[in-house]
Formats: sequence, C-alpha cells, structure tokens
Amino acid sequence: MKVKGLKLGLCLFASGLWAGCGSPGPPMPPSLELARPVRDLRATRKGDRVYLSWSTPFETTDKQRIRHPGVTEVCRSLTAAANDCATEVARLPELRTPGRRPPDQRSQASYADRLTQDFQRTNPLSLVWYGVQIQNSYGRTAGLSNRVSVPASPTVPPPDDFQAQLGRDGVKLTWSAVSLPAVPELRFIYRVYRREAGAKTDQIAGELEAAGQSSPEILDRNFEWEKTYDYRLTVVTLVPGGTGPQQSVEGEDSRTRRVVAHDVFPPEPPAGLAAAFSGPDEKPFIDLVWTANQEPDLAGYNIYRREPGGELRKLNPEPVTAPAFRDSQVAIGGRYLYSVSAVDVRGNESARSEEAAEGAPAQ
Repeated sequence: MKVKGLKLGLCLFASGLWAGCGSPGPPMPPSLELARPVRDLRATRKGDRVYLSWSTPFETTDKQRIRHPGVTEVCRSLTAAANDCATEVARLPELRTPGRRPPDQRSQASYADRLTQDFQRTNPLSLVWYGVQIQNSYGRTAGLSNRVSVPASPTVPPPDDFQAQLGRDGVKLTWSAVSLPAVPELRFIYRVYRREAGAKTDQIAGELEAAGQSSPEILDRNFEWEKTYDYRLTVVTLVPGGTGPQQSVEGEDSRTRRVVAHDVFPPEPPAGLAAAFSGPDEKPFIDLVWTANQEPDLAGYNIYRREPGGELRKLNPEPVTAPAFRDSQVAIGGRYLYSVSAVDVRGNESARSEEAAEGAPAQ
C-alpha cells in the first residue's frame, strides 16, 4: 500500500508541474538568416563618380537579429527590368551588427562607383541602374534592394583658368571655352556657384549656354558688398528625358576663387550740370540741375562752388538726394563756378562734374 501511495503521489506531483508550465506550442522553424532587403538606396552623380548610400539592415526577413552577416554586392545594369545582380561592381565587407536598433538609428553604408570615359561615350543617352543585395555567411540573399538610376551621359572637365574679379559693376567671372562631346541630343551649360564665407549652402551665380561661346563670361551682380564669397564653375550635361523630365549631370568643379567684396568703387561723375540765376525782382539765388545718377547704392550728391581764382568750397553739409540745388548765398555782381560729385552709401565719392558758370548781375 505504501508503494502504491508513493507512485500516486509522484504522478500527481509531476502532473502539477506539467500543468504549471502550460502546453507546449508547435516548434518554430529554423531562421533562414536572410537579411532584409535594403529599401532606401539613394544615388547621386558628380563627374565620373556615382555616390550610393543606404541604411544597413539589422534584422532578417523573419524579424530575427542578424547573426550570420555576409558581404554586400553592389550591382549595376543598363536596364530597369533586371531583378538580379547583372553586373557586380563591388563586393563590400560583411555587415557589422552591434545589436538591434530602432529604424531611425540605423547605421549608414556608402559606396562610390566610377563610370569610365568609354562607358559614358558608349551610353550617352542611357540610364545606369543600381541595386545592392546583402548575403548571409552562406552566400544566400533575400534579393535586390530598391533600384535607383542616374544618367550615364558623358560629363565635361572644368576649365583650368576660371577667374573671379571684383569690379564696379559686379564680380566678373571668366574662363576658357571647353571641348564638348559631339552628341547632338545633349546640351551643355556652364554653371557658376557662389557661397558666402561661413555658409553651408551654395547659390547659382549664373548659367551660360556652353555651345558657341569663344570667350565665356558671367557678371554676378547679386551679391552683397562687404562680404566674402567663394566661386566655382562646373559644366552641366543636360539629358533629354523622353516622356519624363529633363535630367542633368554636373561635371567636376573648378578651383575655388575667393572674392572679398569690399566696395572701393565710387559712382560715376554726374553729367549735364546747368546753372541759372533768379529772375529780376527776386531775392538773388542760382539754381543748379543735373542728370540723376543710376547707381543702386547712391546716397546723394555734393555741391562745390568757387569764384574765379578762388578756392573750392563745399556748399552742403550732408549729401543732397535730389539732382537739384539752390544756392542762396550769392552776392550781386558776383560770378561763380559750380561742380557736383556723387557719393554712395559707403562714402565713396566720384570725381567732380564739369563746371557750370553763372553770374549774379546787378538789378
């Protein structure tokens, strides 16, 4: 009886343990260890280089942490329909997966592919397509990433003699004409960028059609005085888009030219100065008028007077804003010679105009 009771107690104890653990579910299938395909591949082109970047996956297709990373294949094709790695242009080292990361903290990977001059000349109107696929340590992959493309069209090296010179009218940008590929469907333009010292973004200072230019130049007037700028030039290839939008590819950049836009350039001397004495029975005065200057930074005018054989004297304490002035400090019987200069907002003063003579005859 004791033996039977002991057996019954053991069975009940074992049953209690089993019930406490719950019923086991179906066994999980083994992970295929295939990294999730990349979905954010991006491509930009500058000159002969195509710059690819993407987020490295940290999970497998069955949402497990990658444990057996392999190499990354960078694939290139001349057709968008390819769904496998038609041409492998690079094999990058195996992924490094320090641990599970949220999607906004994924590490970034990149690669720069070079398009040879022969490749560009052979495919001037084609698109070149890229994809990446990530293998596991067994050489298996879940497939290509999203596909991205850039034009395969030829680009043009920049001229060696790009120059930027500050003048009264603006920054004069000059260079020698470059040799252009003989592809009738392609257009080429010169593009000059301007960047203010310390800034992080460029502005287009000007563009010019490249064909037919023997001595190309651009005059940049859209800068601010008393600031420092860096200028660079690139030749842009414009590619017809067929049914889609036109695409463009920039060549390499020229050397940067720095310009300190310090204004030491005075306005032009005023022209057309005329002087007229007041009529009879009026308090004596002499009116001066002249043609207005057109400089956008003009502050006003200074008026000068002298008597024959006498010293020159400025009549106004502050610049006169209108192209006219009345001199009421004249003496009957006197004779006066007047001249006018223009002044800009930075205090640069022009040469004086030609003199205009007028007298104050006795009544």
